[in-house]
Amino acid sequence: MSPTSTLFRAARPAFRARTFFRPNQQPKNGARWQSTGGPGAGAAEAPESWAMKFWKSEKGPKTVHFWAPMMKWALVLAGISDFARPAESLSLTQNAALTTTGLIWTRWCLIIKPKNYFLAAVNFFLGIVGVVQCTRIAMYHQSVKKAEENETSKTETPALVNPVKPSP
Repeated sequence: MSPTSTLFRAARPAFRARTFFRPNQQPKNGARWQSTGGPGAGAAEAPESWAMKFWKSEKGPKTVHFWAPMMKWALVLAGISDFARPAESLSLTQNAALTTTGLIWTRWCLIIKPKNYFLAAVNFFLGIVGVVQCTRIAMYHQSVKKAEENETSKTETPALVNPVKPSP
């Protein structure tokens, strides 16, 4: 007899003990027969669907942990729609506030209990949108500053072609 067949032979009774359809098995509550009890009977033993688990969870749609991020996505979408606006019409203060808020709250969502990854995601994207907008505004101000410098250098009085040297 090979060592593997001995191993399988030893494991066979343990496997049979774990099978789902065991003959002569009584329910856990000790009753010999389960009553039909009408509609919904036995629902406590049936596993819950993911939808029911989500509905009853402490981060489900019956709580602020779900609806706060849903409403905050409006800020992200508004920031994304501002990508089409010219940079001169954007507010640096407002976008810096959105960036700071997004980054601070992203960290906070990962510290609190229960951790709210959905809220962390929306705050992360809010921070990213703010960073992009602040970068656009900074680049616009930099280009305006360079244009002003170029214009002032062109309008300065040109140097004389033949400067007169003072006599000694």
